[in-house]
Amino acid sequence: MSLTGALSSAISALSAQSQSLSMISDNIANSDTTAYKTTSGMFDALVTASSNTTSYASGGVTVSGRVNITQQGLLAATSNATDVAIQGSGFFVVTDAKSGGTVAYTRNGAFTTDNAGYLQNNGYYLEGWRTDADGNVVGSESASNLEAINTQVASTSGSATTKTTIEANLPSDAATGATYTSSMTVYDSLGASNSMQVTWTKTGTNTWSASFANPTSTSDTTTATGTASGTINITFNSDGSLASTNPDPATVSITGWTDGAANSTITMNLGTAGKTDGLTQYASGETTPSVNVTSIDSDGLSYGKLSSVSIGDDGLVNATYSNGQTIAIYKIAVATFADPSGLAASSNGIYSATVTSGNASLQGSGENGAGTIYGSELESSTTDTSSQFSDMISAQQAYSAASQIISTVNEMYDTLISAMR
Repeated sequence: MSLTGALSSAISALSAQSQSLSMISDNIANSDTTAYKTTSGMFDALVTASSNTTSYASGGVTVSGRVNITQQGLLAATSNATDVAIQGSGFFVVTDAKSGGTVAYTRNGAFTTDNAGYLQNNGYYLEGWRTDADGNVVGSESASNLEAINTQVASTSGSATTKTTIEANLPSDAATGATYTSSMTVYDSLGASNSMQVTWTKTGTNTWSASFANPTSTSDTTTATGTASGTINITFNSDGSLASTNPDPATVSITGWTDGAANSTITMNLGTAGKTDGLTQYASGETTPSVNVTSIDSDGLSYGKLSSVSIGDDGLVNATYSNGQTIAIYKIAVATFADPSGLAASSNGIYSATVTSGNASLQGSGENGAGTIYGSELESSTTDTSSQFSDMISAQQAYSAASQIISTVNEMYDTLISAMR
């Protein structure tokens, strides 16, 4: 009966428009939610098989929600050093436990450090690969090598001196056998600062030697903190430039550190043969010749405590210490999918892999089609409130029109019943 069909069609319209309004309500409610993806109502007609050219049987309408997970939200700068966003394809890998948890994926990069040092957001822990200080992944960039990022994995810092560069002039007018001293700072592997004296001795025409005293603590110069060994023989050209060193490269070794540090080998960069970019031998022009040290530059760092953590635009998690050192400790993984729209959505912007989405492919920032990671930024919601208000008005009008049809059908039923009486 046509009236029954009209009533059924109108009821389906009420149901569909109310669901559409629910989607619009969710979108507006999440207009400021980080990385929220707008849900759109997709309406489809219901058609009955009984319709033909001489009669019409109404069907109705149905609605389904469609979320464009791959839609890019605008990136907004923040003041939080551990906020992170992806520009392009991909998701952050997270787990619901620090180890052995269920793997999930998200675009919400509002991560903070918990009291144990882990980067987490709404109870989910950000996953990454452990790196060396230069940012190179230790092991492979595989799922089995991922771990929850713990910013306190290296809570202190300190590194041994491995290279020292010296620029100085050894006086050519010094007498053979004359000795001069200078000092250099040496750090052991535990970050302890030590002072080591260098004795320069003129051994002949255009030849010198450098020997090294046992290092002493910078706070107590009377007690040796290790045993130094190695004498460097130095030869100059007649124009005052460096000719050679023996050994080449010049090195000095320190063993038996009293604080338990590892043995040290320091490479001495004394200049380039044939050039004057390191040691030189020119006349001092002084009544009493002396060694003129221009600079002594050593690597190595003193002991330092973790002071801050930040995420760089390359997806590296960097730790900065009180001694001024900044090193990479983790590399954030980006997960991509063959069909990201097939991911199953959960609360708090969490997604799970499904048969439709396929398995995750893990990449580094900007690698092999994966999106680029930006630190101190967050992805904004894709909701456009102005378009949502427009959709809301349309849904309201359609809902009102459908309800009017129900009222009209009701009146027509009353007329029919009155006629039958």
